Amino acid sequence: MEESWVNSAERIGADLHLELSEPGGRRAALIRALREAVRSGRLAPGTRLPPYRSLAADLGVARNTVADAYAELVAEGWLTARQGSGTRVADRAEPLRHAVRTPIKAPPRARGPLHDLRQGAPDASAFPRTAWLASYRRALQRAPSEVFGPGDPAGRRELREALTEYLARARGVRAEPERIVICSGFAHALRLLFGQGGSAGRNGGGGGDVGGDGVLHGPLAVEAYGLGFHRGLLATAGVRTVPLPLDADGARVGLLERERGVLLTPAHQFPTGGPLHASRRAAVIDWARARGTVVLEDDYDGEFRYDRKPVGAVQGLDPERVIYIGSVSKSLSPALRLGWMVLPEQYVDDVLAAKGEREAWASVLDQLSLADFLVSGAYDRHVRRMRQRYRRRRDRLVEALAEHAPHVEVTGVAAGLHAVLRLPPGTERSTVKAAAWQGIALDGLAAFRHPETTMESVDGLVVGYATPSEHAYGAAVDALCGVLPSGEQRGTSTV
Repeated sequence: MEESWVNSAERIGADLHLELSEPGGRRAALIRALREAVRSGRLAPGTRLPPYRSLAADLGVARNTVADAYAELVAEGWLTARQGSGTRVADRAEPLRHAVRTPIKAPPRARGPLHDLRQGAPDASAFPRTAWLASYRRALQRAPSEVFGPGDPAGRRELREALTEYLARARGVRAEPERIVICSGFAHALRLLFGQGGSAGRNGGGGGDVGGDGVLHGPLAVEAYGLGFHRGLLATAGVRTVPLPLDADGARVGLLERERGVLLTPAHQFPTGGPLHASRRAAVIDWARARGTVVLEDDYDGEFRYDRKPVGAVQGLDPERVIYIGSVSKSLSPALRLGWMVLPEQYVDDVLAAKGEREAWASVLDQLSLADFLVSGAYDRHVRRMRQRYRRRRDRLVEALAEHAPHVEVTGVAAGLHAVLRLPPGTERSTVKAAAWQGIALDGLAAFRHPETTMESVDGLVVGYATPSEHAYGAAVDALCGVLPSGEQRGTSTV
């Protein structure tokens, strides 16, 4: 079996920290320090010690002093010396008697669920390793030397140019490289726009209307169902969020009043599903123009559609009134930590100032790799392949529910990576609990409900069908069907 790099490379010990106490001379001090390092286990059996000349130079002692110390410790059995193998710590199973050594234990591995049906992540096993590695190699080979210096806070020009072309072609976004700022994802974008926690948040006045030192300020309208994590980030920045009711046509933007902005998921409302109706897209732009405010567009999974025509970005209606935010978290992997903002001109300088003088979040080499991935067409090919895979999974889920739980209504499945299962009234909490007992990780619809909304409550589950690997998906669907409540009663709602 091949050893890991930390244990291989002949454990040459090129750097060796020793503190030499003065009493008794340098030779005696070196012998004591080496003996204690072995006795304590800091120098493990088999570790190769530095050559005489290297250690002498590091410690500021004569070469002969090191040679004499090694020789004495070899004679005492602490070290071994063989021709061509150098000087090593003697091969003992444990440190010598009276040694005090704390064993190093591997950290306990967290036990995950048997079946992971949580929303928010793609199939990690489907990451396009070969294609990404090819892009990474090309990017590394072509990268100019200045790439390895401090990064531009706006992001690499190569990536911003590639995104300009891709977003215009695939999402209908009207962009230019100077309007794009690279970030590490949607949460990072929110922090840049609203600050890391303004004075209101620090002083406990989280209901204030000012977002501290952010580029934007509150109050901010948000959809009545959405990610609590995002609402939490805004609250930390001192921004009050106002829930906007939903119906079959999406967020009811006609109810917007004096808010200073609105955050929407117009391509695929999260989590209930469905696009924002065309008339409401136009209406929210009219509102933003009339109020002199801004729309934040979270295009979190706009690439994945199945039974409907493509829905372009709202940003295309008015680039000066919409901040468009996207990432590769759903299409490729959240581990890449790459996202982008397409900004109205008036916000570019302020966002760059908030980000700082140099790139501190997104790897420059990953940015170059993504640029190549986009330009080479590998991104489009990957998205098409995953669109087909996720559509098959969605169909399998819908078919299984129709067979085993026909009373459960499935919604929000024309696009995206999750489905909403409408449950009989009063059954959501017990179903989530039963799923947990069976090792199924999923979320109840109530987990995404804004605490201040007056919308009618609905029982349901938010089931992510992208997360499990291919071989595990069938068992996950079977397990889900086994915990769903029985009965013919359906909940009703305006969602």
